[in-house]
Amino acid sequence: MANQKLTKAEIIDNIQQRLEMNRADVHTLIDEFFEEVKKGLEQDRVIELRGFGTFEVRTRKGREKARNPKTGELVAVDTHGVAIFRPGKELKDFVWNLRSSEKKD
Repeated sequence: MANQKLTKAEIIDNIQQRLEMNRADVHTLIDEFFEEVKKGLEQDRVIELRGFGTFEVRTRKGREKARNPKTGELVAVDTHGVAIFRPGKELKDFVWNLRSSEKKD
């Protein structure tokens, strides 16, 4: 199976059906969850979701000489933050076994 996208709307629909909740309530809950994660990152906090993974912001140093891949032009890049996700052990183990089970079939 090729990399098919799972959209936020599909996640909301799946949760709504499984929990038999109002779709608007599920949508609000998901949006509020993402807002809390963004606020935490904005406050330079590490977001730890046990069994899933960790989100954090790391600083990437700026450079005087970087190349625009589209034009090839040399440009300067300022120091900036990047969002990092590290999967937790349970997620790593789950994903590790996904491809190996496909080959056996």
